[in-house]
Amino acid sequence: MALGQKTNRLLIKEAHPALDNLKYEIAAELGLPVRQGSEDYWGEIPARQAGAVGGHMVRRMIALAEQALAGGQPLPPAPKQ
Repeated sequence: MALGQKTNRLLIKEAHPALDNLKYEIAAELGLPVRQGSEDYWGEIPARQAGAVGGHMVRRMIALAEQALAGGQPLPPAPKQ
């Protein structure tokens, strides 16, 4: 990233708590021993597991966006090539 570029600014302030809630919800689904309120200290969690939380977050957000774009209807599976 070039000097002076600031791309990490909040566009929607309400998104931060919603993303935190999603992060801890997915961590609980994966059985990770973190609790909300630990304020982003996951030092005892291996990077592979912490990365899995991020990957699941992205998958879920993409699915939600696809549903919203499709008018609330799930999209059909993509054809196999």
